[in-house]
Amino acid sequence: MPTPEFILELRKHVGNAPLWVPGVTAIVLKEVPADAPIWQVPEVLLVKRADNGQWTPVTGIVDPGEEPHVAAVREVKEETGVDVTPVALLGVGQVGPVEYPNGDVTNYVDTAMRCSLVDGGNQDPFVADAESSHVGFFPISQLPPMQPRFRLIIADAAAQLKHPGGFRPRMGYSKRN
Repeated sequence: MPTPEFILELRKHVGNAPLWVPGVTAIVLKEVPADAPIWQVPEVLLVKRADNGQWTPVTGIVDPGEEPHVAAVREVKEETGVDVTPVALLGVGQVGPVEYPNGDVTNYVDTAMRCSLVDGGNQDPFVADAESSHVGFFPISQLPPMQPRFRLIIADAAAQLKHPGGFRPRMGYSKRN
C-alpha cells in the first residue's frame, strides 16, 4: 500500500516538514514443534521492500483511530497474505528521522509486537501488494542483511517466545532499559 491518504493530506499543509507518525513492526515467528531437534530454531517472516531492496519484518503505518495491534494484523495480511494474531508487546521506540527521495521527513513512534500464525502456521506467504518484491520465512540463525534494529527486535521476539514470564518489553531501540 502506498503512502496513506491521511499522510498525503497532512503533507499538503506542512510540506516536507518533519512529521511524527505512529508505526508498527510485526515479528511473525513460526514456532519450533516441541519434538523438533534441539538445533532447530524459529523462523521469522520477512519481506524484501520494493522501494529500497532491504529485507525487513512487516512494518506499516497505523491509521487514524486504529489500534497498533490491529494495524499489525492488517499490515501482515496486506503485504504477505498471511493471517496472524498479536501475542506479545516487544517494545516501543523512535525510528528516524527518515528522509524520503521527495524530501519528506518522518519520525516514527514504532510499536513492535510478536505475532503468531493463525491455524497452526500452515499458510504460505506470498507477495500480496506492490510494497514488496519477495516474502518468506527465514531461520532466525540465518537472516539476510538488515538494519540492526530489526535484528534486535527479532532477537527480542525469540527471547519472549522462549521465556515469556521473564521478558520485559524494550523501551527505545538504542539500548535495553
